[in-house]
Parts: sequence; structure tokens; C-alpha cells
Amino acid sequence: MSRPKVFVSRRIPDEGLNAIRAACDVDLWPDQLPPPADELKRRVADCDGLVSLLTDRIDGALLDAAPKLKVVSNYAVGFNNVDVAACTARGVCVGNTPGVLTDATADIAVTLLLAAARCIGAGTADAKNGKWLTWEPLGWLGQDLAGRTLGIVGMGRIGFAAAKRLHHGWGMKVLYADQFANAAAEKELGAQRVAFDDLLAQSDFVSAHVDLNPTTKGMFGAAQFAKMKRTAVFVNTARGPLVDQTALAAALRGGTIFAAGLDVTDPEPLPTDHELYALPNCVIVPHIASATVGTRNAMARLCANNVLAGVKGDPLPTWVNPEVADKRRA
Repeated sequence: MSRPKVFVSRRIPDEGLNAIRAACDVDLWPDQLPPPADELKRRVADCDGLVSLLTDRIDGALLDAAPKLKVVSNYAVGFNNVDVAACTARGVCVGNTPGVLTDATADIAVTLLLAAARCIGAGTADAKNGKWLTWEPLGWLGQDLAGRTLGIVGMGRIGFAAAKRLHHGWGMKVLYADQFANAAAEKELGAQRVAFDDLLAQSDFVSAHVDLNPTTKGMFGAAQFAKMKRTAVFVNTARGPLVDQTALAAALRGGTIFAAGLDVTDPEPLPTDHELYALPNCVIVPHIASATVGTRNAMARLCANNVLAGVKGDPLPTWVNPEVADKRRA
């Protein structure tokens, strides 16, 4: 009996890759950059399974070019790159890797908040460039953290984890904006659910943790930054398109807000000549929220389990579209 064939669109940690290789014939894309769309379509044409990344667009045209494809296992918690409706209509299962990157992402949110608040980017650059001449009473003055107000936009797993760190570690008061109440956050942290505009006006730190959809795209623009305190720090570890980056740059440059820390941008990578890089009060890192050994290994194991279940016809451990179960491709 022939083994299922799986295309893996980028090298993932061996903990997942070796498990897939043990049960399937694997075609691994070897380059650092993702496969071009035409090449991706060609490689999956005769595959039973696909391990994709956020950089791979999985749409109806690709699915139609791969009539044997049974499962798309996305190596990410998000799946904005996958047309889930198109997959469901064609009987293709979709899996993702939620839950395992909560702590690592919350850690990066806190790291960026601290770095932006305490002028770490500007201070480091000035030290390297010979601008650190002596101890300066008025040099690199940042914002205090203890006892300040934190605004969490999207109190899901990651937002809750970040809020816990900052509430218990720095005694921050927690406000949150979410379409649903979070009873655990309210009980454990004393978090108060408020309207989005009220959160912007009252918070010293605003951290974004919502998913990307038509209602959240561009939700942080000029009007929103204008509502924030001039001493406020903005952090985004969720999705780049949540933010109007031109408006953010103007707010940072003009002193509308104090600083920002970004793990995600739009596009990714952000062009090296983008105006945000030139601003000393903007800290940007290259989408590294889940980049710890333990987290990426856990993502790889879950990704492998999803693709293996999919090619066998079993339920996926983390199924994005379980409604496809009764009409899966044979």
C-alpha cells in the first residue's frame, strides 16, 4: 500500500517533521523564503496533505489543482492565509496550532511593553553609536510601570496571560475591551470590561490581542491614537493589519503617544526603508512571539498530529473546520 504524500512548505522542527516522515512520503521545500504561489500549486498537485505557514495562500485555485488533498495543517495559531470556506466546500480539513504559544507570546508582549516604555531601543542604539557620553539626568527618560493602567484589547488566552504578568508583577490595574466578558480575568485580576474608546483614553499601556477579521482590520488608526494619552505605550503582538502604520508613525513622530512595540507588521517583513524604523520610540522585532525552542517544538508536534490525522481520515486534534467531517475527501 502506498504511503500518503505530504508537502511541507518550510522546514519545521524535527519533532514534527520526523513524525510526518515516519508515516508519509515528504516533499520538503528547502529554501528560507516560502515557495512562490505557482510552485506551491505544482508541489501539492498530487499530495494528500499540506503543512503550510502564514506566508502560504491556500485558496480555491490551489485546492482545485490538488484533487487528492485531504488536509491543510497550518503551522500557526492564526489561519488568515487559508480560505477555510473553500476548504470546507471541497471536503478538505484544516488544522492549526492553538494554545501552545500562549506563554511565549505573552512574554513578548510584556518584553515589548518594557522595552518601549523604558526607551531600550533608543538607548541601545545611542550606546552603540557613541552618543552615550556620561550619566545623564535627563537622558532616555521612560515611563513608570508600577501601579499604572493596562488596557488589553481582546481578553483571550494571550491577553489574559499578558495581563496576569503585568498585574501580579507590577500591580497594574487592568481594563479590557472584548465582545465577551472574561469572568476569570475579572475574578483573578480585578479586570474591568470597558468600551474600546474608554480603554484608549484611560490606559497607560495598550496591548492588542484580537484576531484579524473585517471588523478589526485597521482598528488602530489616527482617531484611536488621538484618544490615547500622550504618555501611552502601544504594543501589537497580534496581527500587523490591525494597525494603520502611517497613522502610528505620525502619532509617534508627533508625540501623540509616547512609544510603540511591534512584533507584527504589514507587510512582513517591513521594508527596511519604512518610516517606523527611523523612529527612536518604536521597537520592532521580526514576528518572534512564538520563537522559543519549547513552543516551536510543541507547534510542530501539533502540526504533525493534524496532518497525520487528516491523511488517515481521523478527527484532527485541533480542527478549524470540524463541520467538514461528514463530507471529507475520500
